[in-house]
Amino acid sequence: MRLTDALQYRLPLAGVVSILHRASGALMLVLLPFVIWMFDTSVSSEVSYDVFASAFSSGLGVFPGWFVKIVALALIWAYLHHFIAGVRHLYMDATHSVTKAFGHQSAVTTLALSIVLTVVLGAKLFGLF
Repeated sequence: MRLTDALQYRLPLAGVVSILHRASGALMLVLLPFVIWMFDTSVSSEVSYDVFASAFSSGLGVFPGWFVKIVALALIWAYLHHFIAGVRHLYMDATHSVTKAFGHQSAVTTLALSIVLTVVLGAKLFGLF
């Protein structure tokens, strides 16, 4: 089976959330060096914190500030989605809630919460409030 064949299937929303759960985990793994750099730079000293803060406004090396914010926003979404989808899976495992209706409703809730929280935190990140 080729990937193009797999992309032709229409997954239920619960399947999409499950795939996004895996993708968000992979994204967090890929961005782990960025997370470690952010943490180390933000807590080392006042000077390094200023470097950390300026990365979001004036950029970091060849990457402009808006790009650093987009990467941080992707990381925010990945964390929120992964966490909420993980709680969804744990709840389903603990209560044996495996009906189609519950799977669909919990998938909608997972997507809605992760998107709304990402938009709110993104607005804060981009200085809208």
